[in-house]
Amino acid sequence: MMDILMYLFETYIHSDAELQVDQDELEDELLRAGFHQKEIYKALHWLEELAALQQSDAHSAMATCAATSMRVYTAQEMERLDLEARGFLLFLEQIQVLTSETREMVIDRVMGLETNEFELDDLKWIILMVLFNVPGNENAYTLMEELLYSKEQGILH
Repeated sequence: MMDILMYLFETYIHSDAELQVDQDELEDELLRAGFHQKEIYKALHWLEELAALQQSDAHSAMATCAATSMRVYTAQEMERLDLEARGFLLFLEQIQVLTSETREMVIDRVMGLETNEFELDDLKWIILMVLFNVPGNENAYTLMEELLYSKEQGILH
């Protein structure tokens, strides 16, 4: 599923390709690219849920969290997000790439993935997707993109 999400993100978002694509046409393209129908449906549903998050009132309440508050992860979240991933989320909050609201959106989308394998690189892509989809986060998106792509130069481990 992550492969499909990354493919879509790089093809339609990052490349400035036409964003208004018919869903049937998109499914056909993904099938031609070698992805399985079941995984395509899961990825498209995941993206629909991401779009719905920005309109949800549940996450806007997180914006009022005190600066001194601390995020406590559930057992399921800690199973999916290892110590390195949780530390990375905290780091991004500290350098103001993520807010408490966008952090919660990232965690929601991570938990929405139907996969057994999840790595730090997957988390970085999900963060990019969330920041791209939430208006007003252009600077945070740019910084996260720089962090992601500067990995090859050894800046980000």
